[in-house]
Amino acid sequence: MTDQTTDFSALGLAEPILQNLVSLGYLQMTPVQKQGLPVILKGQDLIAQANTGSGKTAAFGLGILAHLNTASLKPQALVIVPTRELSEQVGQEIRRLARFSPNVKVVTLAGGSEERHKIKSLEQGAHIVVGTAGRLIKMLEKGVLNTDSVRTLVLDEADRLLELGSIGDVDKIASFIPLKRQTMLFSATFPNGIRKLSETLQDDPVQITIDSQHQTGTTEQLFVKCGDNKDEALLRVLATHQPESCIVFCNSRVSCQRVVRLLRSKRLSSLPLHSDLEQADRTLTLIRFDNRSCRILVATDLASRGLDIPNVSAVINYEMPRDHEQYVHRIGRTGRAGQAGLAVSLYTNPEREILRAISDYMKIDCRVIKVAQLDQFRAFDMPSSMTTLYITGGRKQNIRPGDILGALTKEAGLNGADVGKIHILDINSYVAIKSESVDTVLRHFKNGKIKGKKFKVGRA
Repeated sequence: MTDQTTDFSALGLAEPILQNLVSLGYLQMTPVQKQGLPVILKGQDLIAQANTGSGKTAAFGLGILAHLNTASLKPQALVIVPTRELSEQVGQEIRRLARFSPNVKVVTLAGGSEERHKIKSLEQGAHIVVGTAGRLIKMLEKGVLNTDSVRTLVLDEADRLLELGSIGDVDKIASFIPLKRQTMLFSATFPNGIRKLSETLQDDPVQITIDSQHQTGTTEQLFVKCGDNKDEALLRVLATHQPESCIVFCNSRVSCQRVVRLLRSKRLSSLPLHSDLEQADRTLTLIRFDNRSCRILVATDLASRGLDIPNVSAVINYEMPRDHEQYVHRIGRTGRAGQAGLAVSLYTNPEREILRAISDYMKIDCRVIKVAQLDQFRAFDMPSSMTTLYITGGRKQNIRPGDILGALTKEAGLNGADVGKIHILDINSYVAIKSESVDTVLRHFKNGKIKGKKFKVGRA
């Protein structure tokens, strides 16, 4: 029987919003939505302890959209996020939530993107702006971003903003925004700095706490005792479990690159993700991993928080995290939305102390095995079923996912099952195609068109 208190219809949202939520698969509210949305829709300030994957983006996104005046092309909501990747992710989710109205314009501002394109977008008008603190300040100081009409300020992953030293920038951005506003603050943890930030920016906020230690009940946690060289253990874990998708966590970009070289030497396709990569490379890496055109992502803690990467089968800690909280963030990438997950941690004697901290914090007994209990590594493949193609057209050319899907199924002759996820960016788009159908698609687009226009299409 449906729990009426978790129905979005109980919130009094407009019918087009409710219909769009159903089409997106939002059938019941998550705990953060159930507790937070009534507060948000009343226009009250909110401070919420909630993790990535809890549904918080939809919570503040729906609140913003419910109060939006689409007739005015001035920014009415500002969302501050800690990373470039998260700015694109949050922007994309708000666009999906806004599909009930063709007039909502969302602009993302972050380093690594073409600044002139963003300036042009702002000059043409925007309703919602999502960005990193540094880039927002730059646009404010240039006078390109006008915040006179902003009535909603959101700080997403506020504890991460604190870690990155962006709080001074947040205060500066807030000084550009009218005092009569709604301020929402979302954070996985509540260190003292977050309390002080709330006191500075908010007016009598309602506080809610959701899932402060992540839901890890569906994740099998395993600890593998290794010698000094963890390479054999990593290869054995992969040979034993052969996960559909896997994030291997390292503590540095140097370790990341070394592990990628190791895996590729064994003919295991993998991609690195760390802060030294160019933004375009990081974006494409995440798209390919999300698209299932690469099964192994080797990452620093850049991928442990703030990135909503769904359906990750396994997490492997090649190097143990610095503390128990980071461990929880890392394994929170798998076993989400009630799905089964696997978290394997490789540790040496010098790292064994953190097992005690993890055990105490999570109130679990760490299940320890030796490397010899895993399957011996023999050469094997972890091929990807999908291949990612790029298209030289995106939001600037008014390309939508349905346009690409239609061109592939109605004109190129593919079945819907042959097409995977579609990502639309400002000037490019990416689509996952079943690998056996790629040549058919490439042949078609030598002369084929999308929305009557010719675009270049190739392997990403």
